[in-house]
Amino acid sequence: MEKIKNFFKEVARAVVRFIVLVYCRIIYRVKIIGKENIPKDGALIFCGNHRTYLDPPLIIVTAGRHIRFIAKEELKKNPLFAVLGVLFEGIFVKRDAKDISAMKESIKTLKNKGAIGIFPEGTRNGFEKNDGKVKNGAAYMALKTGAKVLPIAVVGPSKPFTKNAIIYGKPIDFSEYAKDKKIEKEAEDEVSEIIKQEILKLCETKI
Repeated sequence: MEKIKNFFKEVARAVVRFIVLVYCRIIYRVKIIGKENIPKDGALIFCGNHRTYLDPPLIIVTAGRHIRFIAKEELKKNPLFAVLGVLFEGIFVKRDAKDISAMKESIKTLKNKGAIGIFPEGTRNGFEKNDGKVKNGAAYMALKTGAKVLPIAVVGPSKPFTKNAIIYGKPIDFSEYAKDKKIEKEAEDEVSEIIKQEILKLCETKI
């Protein structure tokens, strides 16, 4: 029964990916750059800038890997995002509380060689709203699990029938920053800053 359930889930994912990809290609003229940089297997943290609600689906349908995105719990109130959350095994987090369960589930996924998607900004257009500050969640998970971080940039006006692109950078190995079992705050901050700068560099890509 479990195998049958998983089979139909994979079929449903494939159908949704196709529909969303066609939509993005036609309506937003999305160009995919750097897809060859994405490892086909192994623990990986996808980290990108966050502009619109379209960002997570766009990454999911273009990356070629099953990605479990970390998203705010409020999105479950939207029927569409609630269904997508179940289908793509999203990890919902309570933003106003220390949601340990969400972090544990994310780390478990990475230790099982899976992929996690997260926006270090913490919210849409967070680089502008938070004076350039980013959350340390991605850095912590990378240091805790040894997972590589793959920076992403979504660029363009994000308006229908304009030129947009998603750029995948090269994966970054932060193992040298995890010197012992205890993760230092200074290491988290440094890794977070590197991730941020790599995303910003990709955001300057001309399309």
